[in-house]
Amino acid sequence: MANPKILERKQSIIDEISNNVKESSSFIFLDNNGLTVSETMELRRKLRESNSELKIYKNTLVARALKDLNIDVEKELNGPKIVAFGKDIIEPIKAVSEFSKTHDKLVMKIGIVDGKVTELDELNKLATIPSREGLLTMFAGGLLAIPKDFAICLNLHSEKMEN
Repeated sequence: MANPKILERKQSIIDEISNNVKESSSFIFLDNNGLTVSETMELRRKLRESNSELKIYKNTLVARALKDLNIDVEKELNGPKIVAFGKDIIEPIKAVSEFSKTHDKLVMKIGIVDGKVTELDELNKLATIPSREGLLTMFAGGLLAIPKDFAICLNLHSEKMEN
């Protein structure tokens, strides 16, 4: 029989994984094919800048936590994996995508976005969405375009009436 302290520690890690999946808007599985410690620390810093985290868990503990949550990604849990997660849906995906462009040893595999299993092609689409600030700027520009165009129209109409 296994040592109760070890079982208790494993259960606390499973609970931590479950909580991270529940509280995160995006939870991404990454293949770690030989990242150095300094590269891993660099990725952690990039993720921290976007209020996200990077953790390394044993695949068996992740599988057990996800089984408790009725999420099936067990076929992807082979080989060394890293998980990145955050409260924002897009920021962790964008940070990992940008990092993997310069580090070919890191590959996104699959993710859990808003509680749903998301394949790689969908993750890549999400990575191309502009940041929240960029979207707000685009929205504000769109709102300003209408009164600007109306002012130009009124100006042209007044010039036409003067002539």
